Amino acid sequence: MRISLNWLRELVEIKLSPEELAETLTMAGFEVEDIEDRRTWANGVVVGKVLERQPHPNADKLSVCQVDIGAGETLNIVCGAANVKADMYVPVATTGTYLPNIDLKIKPAKLRGVPSQGMICSLKELGLPTDVDGIHIFTQENLPLGSDVRPLLGLDDVILDLTATANRADALSMVGVAREVAALTGGKLSIPEPGEVSISKSTGNFTLKIADTQACPAYIGTVIEQVKIAPSPEWLQQRLRAAGVRPISNVVDITNYVLLEWGQPLHAFDRDRLKSVASSENLTIGVRFVNNGESLKTLDGQTRNLATQNLLITANDKPVALAGVMGGEETEVHEGTQSLVLEAALFDSVAIRRSSRSVGLRSEASGRYERGVNRAELEIANRRALSLISELASGILVQQEIADTRPDPSTWSRSIALRLDRVNQILGPIDLGEDTGELQEQDVERILTALGCQLTPSEEDSSHQPTWSVSVPPYRYRDLEREIDLIEEIARLYGYNRFCDTLPEKSEGGYLPLDEELIRKLRAFLRAEGLTELIHYSLVKPGEERQIVLSNPLFAEYSALRNDLIAGLVDAFQYNLEQGNGALNGFEIGQIFWREEDGFQETEALAGIIGGDRTVGKWSTSGREEPITWFEAKGILESVFRQLALEVEFQPDRRDDRLHPGRTASLWIRGNRLGIFGQLHPQLRREKGLPDSVYVFQLDLDVLLESVGQDEILVPAFHPYSTYPASDRDIAFFAPVKISVSEIQKVITKASKDLLESVELFDEYRGENVPEGQRSLAFRLVYRASDRTLTEAEVEPVHNKVREALVEKFGVNLRS
Repeated sequence: MRISLNWLRELVEIKLSPEELAETLTMAGFEVEDIEDRRTWANGVVVGKVLERQPHPNADKLSVCQVDIGAGETLNIVCGAANVKADMYVPVATTGTYLPNIDLKIKPAKLRGVPSQGMICSLKELGLPTDVDGIHIFTQENLPLGSDVRPLLGLDDVILDLTATANRADALSMVGVAREVAALTGGKLSIPEPGEVSISKSTGNFTLKIADTQACPAYIGTVIEQVKIAPSPEWLQQRLRAAGVRPISNVVDITNYVLLEWGQPLHAFDRDRLKSVASSENLTIGVRFVNNGESLKTLDGQTRNLATQNLLITANDKPVALAGVMGGEETEVHEGTQSLVLEAALFDSVAIRRSSRSVGLRSEASGRYERGVNRAELEIANRRALSLISELASGILVQQEIADTRPDPSTWSRSIALRLDRVNQILGPIDLGEDTGELQEQDVERILTALGCQLTPSEEDSSHQPTWSVSVPPYRYRDLEREIDLIEEIARLYGYNRFCDTLPEKSEGGYLPLDEELIRKLRAFLRAEGLTELIHYSLVKPGEERQIVLSNPLFAEYSALRNDLIAGLVDAFQYNLEQGNGALNGFEIGQIFWREEDGFQETEALAGIIGGDRTVGKWSTSGREEPITWFEAKGILESVFRQLALEVEFQPDRRDDRLHPGRTASLWIRGNRLGIFGQLHPQLRREKGLPDSVYVFQLDLDVLLESVGQDEILVPAFHPYSTYPASDRDIAFFAPVKISVSEIQKVITKASKDLLESVELFDEYRGENVPEGQRSLAFRLVYRASDRTLTEAEVEPVHNKVREALVEKFGVNLRS
């Protein structure tokens, strides 16, 4: 909120400089984001009178003016504005003046051969918004020549751009900020108290009908006749401009002025237009929620299709405004308005927030209703507006109707028990210079009294420490609810910087949980294989089976929780290809979610995608692509498993229709399903425009971590190696195609007992001289002992056992 210091000084005594006040407010929790010193915008600009205007001899669009600035000598000024004339008072920037808004320093100059000793200014050149194309002309008569123009234009002011926290709805008004400044600085408050207004008639053809009293607990409607719409006086326009509000007309400006002053949104309807919408002389203003199919054209010119959560103001049940958000264009005040209906109402913050969000419209009014408008000062703000309308628009108040279901005013305040020892326990010691101390009884009473609270001493408890019953003022009812809230206020106003900085006497070294250590190791292993870690949103498009859909999504594209990681990786691979970044080789660790019959489930998964040509340069292949093969991609996973000391079994799998049915394997560890690995299905690859060799995997991270020998991975143990030579044997045979190599390796390992060091497949052949339905496999078996050199007599019996086991188990046809 933009705070005019000139306006604020009328409400509270201020002895601080603008910079000191900004620092004080910021330290108290009201961040001042900017200090706009308007005094610099027209420093050196004075009031001048144009005595004579002559055409420029060498330019059609320029004129030569003789201007009196009360200095005894008239100035010769060349001016390019079309609206400059003799006998008018104008702002004149004298020689040496700097205008920061246009970054111009006035110097003596010659324009088309004619000397110019200054510049006649427009409002834009002085930093003020205007619709006038030309110089500014003062409407006042007999202005003292040479006097400072800043008081006349409202430029003798400083604007503080202040941000209030969400709990401080009271600070979205000049009165609220004035109360805060008074509490912080001890300045005297001078808040205007509008007097009672007289209503000429007590009854008429105007009534109220509030259908939902919870959404609208109070509504005051006032009929005003004989209104004269005109521009607002200059003082009112200047205050609105300082607050960043564009002046429109006296009635509309008054509602905006009271909104800024008291934080109470108001709305003025044209009564004749209301009757036209209602199609009746008898007018009933109502408040209700939308019926299906209703729409409204708001003041911004947009026709909005309304939802059932929108709260409406109606005229004889026809929509005329979005309650608490924005009025309707059909009933707005205009130049020909002669009678008004002024609305001053309280609306439920939740109802306004939902209504505003459903139509995507946020206004100054809705922003205040969402935080909570002060219910105790509704009548004061209404009287303030009515008195200004009577004064500035000559309005006559003819009828006022009130619908009020607020609780009894005695309940608008609350009493909170406060203990001095609890205050000091929470806040700690205060800095007294060379010594430290505690907050005293008088400190607490001074601070809370300055905030408008009333303190009544209570009986001392067993600790003999002072306690109070604190009565909270109605305008702080929403955010002062508990003892801790009062303690926070004490700390805020006493000054956070006046409390001692204390640190724990002793700190212990931290450590990571074992699972986190293992995950970090796992990340390092994957990066070492050339995979980049990726991070995606957990929110995805809906439409998948067993998906969890959000009840209040921000966007339709992000309205469900992901139930796997592969889809996001495929989209990322496609995006990188389209952006010309080449194949993406990456992995992701993240949460996945799904729906079961017994509720929602969640787990952490590891997934990856591998594809394209992984070589750095292609000169050795004459620029040809060398796509990664299934076995190379599988080898990346196996390398990671090897570093984790895991024995993972690959089994054929066809359950995921996104993957190639003949090139997909499920992964198992000791009978537990770990995950899946495979090549993308050709149909999906064509749809996404991906290369042929793209492989994905997804692993259950919980199963993986449970299977890892944690200590061995985190702190590798030394295993001695044999200093004796190995003895290797080759074995070749025909085996049925349906028998996997992993099954054969298991039988070989089991039969060879402890002498076998390694077994490796080094040849596979299918074709001529191989029986149909079979393939030729050749394995190299390496035997080694740690304490001796093996002899032929020791190796041969073991090797024969391997041969016999293969024949017995699989019926292979041995070739060697």
